[in-house]
Amino acid sequence: MELSPSDQYLVAGKITGAYGIKGWVKIHAFLDSPQDIAKYAVAFRMPNGVQKPVKLLSVKPQGKGLVAQVDGVNDRNGAELLARAELLMLEDALPDLEGEDYYWYELEGLRVYAQVDDTKVLLGEISSLFETGANDVMVVAASEGSIDKRERLVPYVLEQVVLEIDLDAGEMLVDWDPEF
Repeated sequence: MELSPSDQYLVAGKITGAYGIKGWVKIHAFLDSPQDIAKYAVAFRMPNGVQKPVKLLSVKPQGKGLVAQVDGVNDRNGAELLARAELLMLEDALPDLEGEDYYWYELEGLRVYAQVDDTKVLLGEISSLFETGANDVMVVAASEGSIDKRERLVPYVLEQVVLEIDLDAGEMLVDWDPEF
C-alpha cells in the first residue's frame, strides 16, 4: 500500500519495544478493542517523523498489552528499530458517531470557555484527554487570550460540566469555576 499525502491519519497505537527474538513487537493500542489494531493500522510514523506503510500479520494479547508480528521484520534487531514508532490509521476508517458522541481527536484543540455571570471567559484549549475510572478528563492548557497561564483538568461530563460543543466554531462551553 502506498501512503497518500492527502489522507488524514490518526494515532491508533504505539510500539513500545521488541518482544522475543523473531521480530515481534510490543504494542500499546489506543482503541476500544485493542486487537482491532491489526485491522486499522496502515502505517508507522517513526520518531523522526518518517511514515512508512505497515502490515501486522498477527496480533495477540500478552500481559496488559499486545504483541504483534510485523510483515518484513524477522529478528529482534529489526523489531528494536521500531520502538517508539506510532501506528497510524486512516481517519476515514472510523465509524460515524451519532448524537453527542465525539472522538477525542475532534475535541483536541477546541477553545474552552466558562460562563462567568453574563460573560464567556476563555480558559484555554484542550491539549489532550485521558480516562479515569469515573469519567474522561480534558487537559485545558493556557492559550493566547486565555485568562491566565494555568493548566486545568476539567471533567468531560456532558450536561453537568460540558454544556455546549461547537466543532465548526472550534469552541466548547463549560460550567467550571475559572479559579479552580
